[in-house]
Amino acid sequence: MQSMDMQGMDAMNCSVGEHKTHVNVSRKPRIILAASGSVAAIKFGILAHSLCEWAEVKAVATKSALHFIDKTSLPANVNFYTDDDEWSSWSKIGDIVLHIELRQWADAMVVAPLSANTLAKVAGGLCDNLLTCIVRAWDFKKPLFIAPAMNTYMWNSPFTQRHLDVLTEMGTSFIPPISKKLACGDYGNGAMAEPSVIDTTLRASFDA
Repeated sequence: MQSMDMQGMDAMNCSVGEHKTHVNVSRKPRIILAASGSVAAIKFGILAHSLCEWAEVKAVATKSALHFIDKTSLPANVNFYTDDDEWSSWSKIGDIVLHIELRQWADAMVVAPLSANTLAKVAGGLCDNLLTCIVRAWDFKKPLFIAPAMNTYMWNSPFTQRHLDVLTEMGTSFIPPISKKLACGDYGNGAMAEPSVIDTTLRASFDA
C-alpha cells in the first residue's frame, strides 16, 4: 500500500504546517492524549511522559485500550478518563458534559494508537464512547493527530485508505505507521510510529 504511505506522509507534512497552533504564552499547550484498543497502547505511558515535558496532558482511553495500558506508568499529574467518567460526570441538566469539557480545554488532540476499529468509527462519524465523542465534537480549527496501529493486512485493506481519505479531507494530521515485526508475529507495515516521532510531530504544530 505504497501510495497510501506517500499520501499519508504528504498529508501529515501539509497538515502540521497548516495547523500552526497559537496558545497563551503564559501557559503550556494543552493536549488530549487518547488511546484505542491496540497492543501499541503499551507505549501510552512513554508518550505521556514525553508530552508532559512541554505540555499539559489529559489522557483518554477506550475500554479495549485498558487491556494494554498500565495506569501506574502515567505521570502523576495526568488526569486519566474512561467511558465510565463520561457517564458518572452527568446526572442532571447543568452538569458538565465531559467530552465537551475536554474539547474546550484542549489546544490539540492525538489518538495514539488509533486502531482499525476506531479509525472506521471516526471516519463514519460514530460516537459511542468518550474518545469518539470528543472527535465528533472536535473543533477542526485545532489540530487533531492520528497515529494508526494495526495488523499489516488491516493496514493494506481498501477500507483503511477510504477512512484515512475522509479524515485527511477533514483536516486531520496523519502520523504514518512503520514496518516491523508486529505483536501478532507478522512482519510488515502497521506498527504505530515511535513515541519520539509522535512527540516531535506535535511539538512542531506549536509555536516555539
